[in-house]
Amino acid sequence: MSRSKRKTPFFGFTTATSEKLMKRKWNKRFRRVAKALMLVDKEIPVKKQAVSDIWEGGKDGKFYWKAHTKKDMRK
Repeated sequence: MSRSKRKTPFFGFTTATSEKLMKRKWNKRFRRVAKALMLVDKEIPVKKQAVSDIWEGGKDGKFYWKAHTKKDMRK
């Protein structure tokens, strides 16, 4: 994919490359809470945000950058 490029100039706030480890942690916590709630016959949370905080991750969201160049748009 030598010619692939970003379609829109959205970038992460920090230099973290991935949130893979945090996503694993959040999913593990979600499954653990869901399993515990099933055992006591309570309602299971529908979203991961019910048991985790997205602001704990390495990237604190994304932003739109108007002054981007062709070099910034490469993947």
